[in-house]
Amino acid sequence: MTQIPVLTLLTDFGLEDTYVGVMKGVIAQINPQVRVIDLTHQIPAQNVALARFALMMACPYFPNGTVHLAVVDPGVGSQRRPIALAFGAPGQPTGFLVGPDNGLFSGVMSQSPVTMAVELTNSLYWLTPQPSATFHGRDIFAPVAAHLARGVALTDLGTPIAVDSLGQLALPPVEQTLLATGALQGTGVIQAIDHFGNLITTIPASFVAGNTWAVRVGQRMVAGQTTYTDCPAGEPLALIGSHGWVEIAINRGNARQQLGVSLGELIQVIVPAPKTTLHGKPD
Repeated sequence: MTQIPVLTLLTDFGLEDTYVGVMKGVIAQINPQVRVIDLTHQIPAQNVALARFALMMACPYFPNGTVHLAVVDPGVGSQRRPIALAFGAPGQPTGFLVGPDNGLFSGVMSQSPVTMAVELTNSLYWLTPQPSATFHGRDIFAPVAAHLARGVALTDLGTPIAVDSLGQLALPPVEQTLLATGALQGTGVIQAIDHFGNLITTIPASFVAGNTWAVRVGQRMVAGQTTYTDCPAGEPLALIGSHGWVEIAINRGNARQQLGVSLGELIQVIVPAPKTTLHGKPD
């Protein structure tokens, strides 16, 4: 059975204008057999950081060979490079990424190696050799993605570039500190805030696995829980989200609004020292 090619779309274009529909029209002209799946078009305008996170979370759930077209592009028309990447295993890529070289793909790159990267210099695969300075999504990225999903090789699309030259949107590493009390403190940042106002940190689930723990938000300590309903409605809690990172939420509320926390703010997770018995062994 022949697998139907899959192409995903992620943008900050919203749904009020025709931009997304036009991109789909371009794709349909070139590759009418491809299955187009919308990841989201509600990324806040020019928010490359949130787009990076959303794409990183979505990619693992698609079939091998999926083409991921992402356009959150504050630098459209500037000197930033239009690029396409293959990621995964050499010779049998997990998938492809098409979009601007502005750090948007750095989340996926942190989880899966890039095996080839090209700058999109071959205008034969563009909609027009004279693309609009404000709509590369229509004139360059959508047609290139459609050709990739049709089986055109990356090397036909442009000029190979070094993987280590690709734009990065680096987040600070989680810092671990042993406190005087014997507790372990992990310091990370808020890397994403979802539609519900949940605050997603860079601290992985492995940091708190099997322990009692809490999160320091400003001057407030928020206990680690298992589900959103483990505290009364309107109260804050911390838990491990489906994405695998520590998350701060409000049961039936909005943590961003209630706690006044924004993207990039520092967050500490505290894992208390294990209790000991008279024999010096953990309880």
